[in-house]
This record gives sequence, C-alpha cells and structure tokens, in this order.
Amino acid sequence: MDLPPQATLVLIDMQEGFDHPRWGERNNPDAEAVIAELLTTWRATGRPVVHVQHLSLEPDSPLRADRPGHALKPCARPLAGEPVFTKHVNSAFIGTGLEAYLRERGLQDLVLAGLTTDHCVSTSTRMAGNLGFTVTVVEDATATFGRCGPDGTSYDAEQVHRVALASLHGEFATVRRAREVLAAARR
Repeated sequence: MDLPPQATLVLIDMQEGFDHPRWGERNNPDAEAVIAELLTTWRATGRPVVHVQHLSLEPDSPLRADRPGHALKPCARPLAGEPVFTKHVNSAFIGTGLEAYLRERGLQDLVLAGLTTDHCVSTSTRMAGNLGFTVTVVEDATATFGRCGPDGTSYDAEQVHRVALASLHGEFATVRRAREVLAAARR
C-alpha cells in the first residue's frame, strides 16, 4: 500500500457519548487503541490530522453540546493546530468547512476512522468518494452497534460492521487493516 505524505487522518465522532448504554453492545472494543496508534503515527510523521465532532440537536442524545458525552475521548483529543469540524448530521461534509479546508490545502487522500461504521463513517466515506477524494477506511479503527431491521430482525454489531465495510470497499473507498496503513505511514 502506498500512502502519500499528505494523506490526512480524519477521526470521526470519537466521543464519550458513544459509551452510553443506550447504544447497546458494540463490536471492536480495541478501536480506541488502534485509533490512538494511528494518531500517534500521524503526528510523529508530520501528516495532517482532522477531527470531526457530532453535536446532536436531538433532545435526549448523549452527543448534545450541553452533555458530557459530546467531549472527545482521550485517545482522540486534538492538539493545538489540529482542526475540529462540528456537524449536526451524519456526513462530515454537510454544514462544515471540511471540504473547503481539504481543497485549500490540496489534501486529496483521506484515511478515515471513528464511530460509527454504518452511520457517520459510512456517510462521510460515501460523500468523500463522491466528491472525488481518495479514501481509505481503517476497518479495525471503526466500530458500531447492533441494529434492528424494519422487519424486527436483529443484526449484531459485528455483522452490521462487516456489511457496512463491504458496502464501501471498492466503490467509495479501499478498506484496510491498521497494520497495513501504519506500515505505509511509517515508510
């Protein structure tokens, strides 16, 4: 795998509120550790880092700006100079300055990680692909929760995660394991 020096790590919704029990059981309990390693490597190699934070407008959401759950997790807190784009919908590109920020700096290659695989990571990946960015999604640096289908069928978190990644791979992004991405970043 080749990774250009300006490949930008985009961390999506790495927020305390996703630890709230309302979401149910989550897959990939190691996602935070993998994200911390990606972030450390990006910073050590001088690659660009961007943070995206969901500020829900829903009255009962743990991701509301007036709730402690809106805070970014310790493994993904920005350093001075690392931009944070806030959003109110699933896409990191709607209602934010993210696209303009990336284009103004010539940042074409994006590496996405965060929460949740099938919602904000997927929506942001699809939009980035449609906007012409080259996108890599780090499969073991994403996670999600189980879902219930319209017919009442339950889908466990790992199944939802795998199907979401399969829907992205080859169409909107290339899905890779962290070890591949980290090896390329360290070259």
